[in-house]
Amino acid sequence: MKPIFKTIIWLTVFSIAMGYMESAVVVYLRKIYYPGGFKFPLVPVSPDIAITEFFREVATIIMLVGVGVMVGKNTLQRFAFFIFSFAIWDIFYYVFLKVLLNWPGSLFDWDILFLIPVPWVGPVIAPCITSLTMIVLTMIIVYYQEKETPFHIAFFEWVLFIFGSITSVVSFMWDYIIYLSQAGKDKAVWTLSSNTEMFDEVKHYIPQHFNWWLFGIGEGMILFAIFLMVRRLRKSYVPF
Repeated sequence: MKPIFKTIIWLTVFSIAMGYMESAVVVYLRKIYYPGGFKFPLVPVSPDIAITEFFREVATIIMLVGVGVMVGKNTLQRFAFFIFSFAIWDIFYYVFLKVLLNWPGSLFDWDILFLIPVPWVGPVIAPCITSLTMIVLTMIIVYYQEKETPFHIAFFEWVLFIFGSITSVVSFMWDYIIYLSQAGKDKAVWTLSSNTEMFDEVKHYIPQHFNWWLFGIGEGMILFAIFLMVRRLRKSYVPF
């Protein structure tokens, strides 16, 4: 077995284990804050738990970045292994929640995805689509690098990746930000020094509409960048 295959297998195992750890924490939190089952509106979270949860999310990202840095052979491969680990972790987080809590009932159930810098919310299927795209991109990068094809991401492809990612992220925050603006809230971001309950300012917030257009545009830009990259690489690839 080639070393790269072993690396991908162990990255997958590590990320699945991370997914279980994440889902286990959520099981505990839902037992505390949502004993009747998770649903919106969000329940205010005490400052000590909120700070702990905030830094847990930061620590999770650091761990996923760290494993990519440790196993990647170059900068692009380290990035690829980071997004691969992130994607596997995210997908199996929902797999284990389904096993442990029988949730979500549907891929279109709403979930709170991240807390930084403001809560990201969206139907479960949306982050799963993003994760599958990350896996595809990683496999393409690894495949061509293992073929020893001169590999780089062109400037325009980077532009599409960056703006596509930003657009997708904004789509997850869109409904929350719209709610804050319509409700006349002057505080959109919970801060570590606020000494107030997280979500207290939006304790009546129930998601209404996911911005599929914005998400689709962001995902479309990323997929178009992947298409351009593969087409360019196929033209430059000379089999031995």
